[in-house]
Amino acid sequence: MSGEAEQETAAVYREFAAQEAAGRSGLYVQLGTGVAGDPEVLKFLAGLPPGKRQPQLLLAAVRYLAGVPASYDGLRAVVLDRGAELAPVMLARRVQTNEPARCATLLPALAALPPPLALLEVGASAGLCLLPDRYSYDYGTWRITGQPGAPVLRCRCQGPVPLPDRPVQVAWRAGIDLNPLDVTDPDDVRWLSCLVWPGEGDRAARLAAAIEVARHDPPRVVRGDLLDRLADTAASAPTGATLVIFHSSVLAYLSPAEQREFGQAVAGLGAVWLAQESPSVMSSTVPGFAPAAPPGGMAYVLTRNGHDALAYADGHGTWLSWRE
Repeated sequence: MSGEAEQETAAVYREFAAQEAAGRSGLYVQLGTGVAGDPEVLKFLAGLPPGKRQPQLLLAAVRYLAGVPASYDGLRAVVLDRGAELAPVMLARRVQTNEPARCATLLPALAALPPPLALLEVGASAGLCLLPDRYSYDYGTWRITGQPGAPVLRCRCQGPVPLPDRPVQVAWRAGIDLNPLDVTDPDDVRWLSCLVWPGEGDRAARLAAAIEVARHDPPRVVRGDLLDRLADTAASAPTGATLVIFHSSVLAYLSPAEQREFGQAVAGLGAVWLAQESPSVMSSTVPGFAPAAPPGGMAYVLTRNGHDALAYADGHGTWLSWRE
């Protein structure tokens, strides 16, 4: 293997396998490790723009074309034999994982705010995280019932999590995304399903149930850059509602300068800002703010208004550890 791009990409896939996929998807550990040691596949990836070499994007695109590979040999065959088909999919699509279970880690923070809420999500994908009032929740010994037919979002709690006894009240909701996905479009729904990792229990069924809920009254998701559309979209929120701007695993796709610009823009809107991001991303977004690293390493820190570190949260909403 030669070339700086190949070496950097190999390191990304090794880290993905060891830090992100480990304990979640045995197949993706195998596939990520395989890519990291395969010069030919790395050469294919190095021919794409840097932002299009992500493990999650490659794995989803392979599934989109050929289904879930049974082994690394299956993935390798798709890359080497069907690269001319695979590259356009990776160039056209984005990693837009729309995990509704992230609402389970956001709900306690949302419920602490004065109702009704006006929700504005940046990086909204298909808008499934804009529906926290419709889902049901199971926090172990504490349950909250949403609308009939809604998926049950299960989340393990640690520490003094301030769990509500009823769904939050939402008066308005909107999202912003560079490429909104449409829950009524079969091809967009197919792409969303390809972003779910194999071996993660009921994630696929939960996604399908959340899509069915959204189809009855799809949330509005505005097409555009979050820096360009934030102010005008926020301005359409109704008066008399608590405006909440929120996001999960979005700011890592911005440059450090753009992260700081976003933080300043949110601060100027008079909204409540809830972020589920890595501690390093929040430190870059809000200069001087240094949330402690979460226990176990790979987790989000849930912050309010860019400075209150409320909790640590699993990236897929399976656990929430509230800070004392």
